[in-house]
Order: sequence, then C-alpha cells, then structure tokens
Amino acid sequence: MKNNNKVALLVSIIVLVGIPILFLIISISTGKWGYLAWSLPPSFAAGFTGLMITYNQMKKEKNSA
Repeated sequence: MKNNNKVALLVSIIVLVGIPILFLIISISTGKWGYLAWSLPPSFAAGFTGLMITYNQMKKEKNSA
C-alpha cells in the first residue's frame, strides 16, 4: 500500500505544479494570460485536496504500523 501512497503523492505534486507550468508555457506562447489565470484555481484545489488525502492516509498507515 505504501507504493500507492507514493504514486498518489507524485500525482498530487504534478497536478499542483505541473499543470500551472504547462498553462504558463501556453500563455507565454499565445499571449493570452487568461489560460493561466483560469487554470490556477482548479489545479490548486485538486492538488491540495489530493495532497491532504494522501498525507492523512500515510499518517494512518504510519500510526497503525
């Protein structure tokens, strides 16, 4: 189960950081900054939610072991 937590942590970090970087590149290349502005709230919400759920699950597994 620890492997799944590592994958979930990696995915959460990618969503939290990678998606805004992708949209930053798109915004720079097109010159339309709305892409970046509209991508930030959903990516941060999804990233932080996944991060908190993963952290709580890792904490539960650590306490039970």
